[in-house]
Amino acid sequence: MTVLLDTHAFLWFLLADPKLSNPAQEIISDAQTRVSVSPATYWEIAIKISLGKYALPEPYALFMEQQLAINNFRILPILPGHTAILTSLPFHHRDPFDRLLIAQSIAEQVPLVSCDSAFDAYGISRIW
Repeated sequence: MTVLLDTHAFLWFLLADPKLSNPAQEIISDAQTRVSVSPATYWEIAIKISLGKYALPEPYALFMEQQLAINNFRILPILPGHTAILTSLPFHHRDPFDRLLIAQSIAEQVPLVSCDSAFDAYGISRIW
């Protein structure tokens, strides 16, 4: 199985936050699961850090590099086919980072690991 992580699921997994649901924790931890992370996720984290809205336990670059490698997460590049979906995607969700994750989930036909029930309006498979 391949999954795409929403930003909060990514951070909650890496930081062992109890807000991450048990099913999400199990799927991400399963060695058989191919876990994908969008550049939108680490871009959103970087922006929130620069605005003072978020802090990591280590410097950003070190944290990201180490955690992606340790957990064997793969980067799902943002492709023109992903952004093409955005041109006709309804505005059930207005957050630009989340809209890109939705488009990538649709294009790649992979479930999105997220607690955000607003994603359900797009008919994607959501794991929580």
